[in-house]
Amino acid sequence: MSTTSAEPIAVSAAEPSASTPPVEPPAPRTAARRRGFGARAVLVGPPLGVLVVLVGAWYGVSIALETSGKGFLLPMPHEIFTLGFFDPQVGADIWVALFRTTGVALTGLGVAMVLGIGWAIAMSMARWVERSTYAYAVVLQCIPILALVPLVGFWFGYEFLARVIVCVLIALFPMVSNTLFGLQSVDRSQRELFRLQKADRWTVLTKLTLPAALPSIFVGMRTSAGLSVIGAIVGDYFFRRGEPGIGSLIANYQSRLQSAELFAAILAACLLGVAIFALFGWLSKVAVGRWYDSTL
Repeated sequence: MSTTSAEPIAVSAAEPSASTPPVEPPAPRTAARRRGFGARAVLVGPPLGVLVVLVGAWYGVSIALETSGKGFLLPMPHEIFTLGFFDPQVGADIWVALFRTTGVALTGLGVAMVLGIGWAIAMSMARWVERSTYAYAVVLQCIPILALVPLVGFWFGYEFLARVIVCVLIALFPMVSNTLFGLQSVDRSQRELFRLQKADRWTVLTKLTLPAALPSIFVGMRTSAGLSVIGAIVGDYFFRRGEPGIGSLIANYQSRLQSAELFAAILAACLLGVAIFALFGWLSKVAVGRWYDSTL
């Protein structure tokens, strides 16, 4: 008669017991959503916090000025919208003027892009052109624009053309300098490769240097975009003839001590500059974002 010994069966601690259901890990989509929300919070949180602090300080200063009888110097933040953007007449004037200023800024920016890129290409292909003309680009950048505005008005009138010329004068140098930097920063080994293949100068320009310079060209575009808006506002501020833009409104509100309307016009001009800057940032990502890594 055989006997079987009953040995205790060791239950691993890792095995789930029959009474406790296994704990399932969170779904990948849920984890990804949490990570995405956390990343957005980290990205948006600090600017919003700074905005809240600035608005609170603004209210404090406005209340102090209001109690001292100088409330016209700094309106309440909400008055910029109630007396400015949300007022039917003031809001209509601001948006119409902003549309006109946008046309002037984009026209001047387009002219500055064509002139700046063409000038930089000429300097990159002929050293004597760079030695002869680059110094004048630097001089043009160093001259205060307010010193040139009266001359521009005296020579070209006080309407659309004069405003565009002011935009070009302000926005030209970043296009020239950034484009030239990109054209001259092409890797030497790549130039040698094209030289071994006996490529002509046009082929080198269109197939190598211009594509390699695109990131720098878009940096110049974004910089010039904001400067062109400033040029349009400055020109419109001084040339008060023809169709008034946002600069003319700023001058009118300043002369009438309409501080809420003045701040609304200034805020609209700031938003225009940010919008044009963001547009060219998006175009830069579309054009070179797939193959260019700015962290390298």
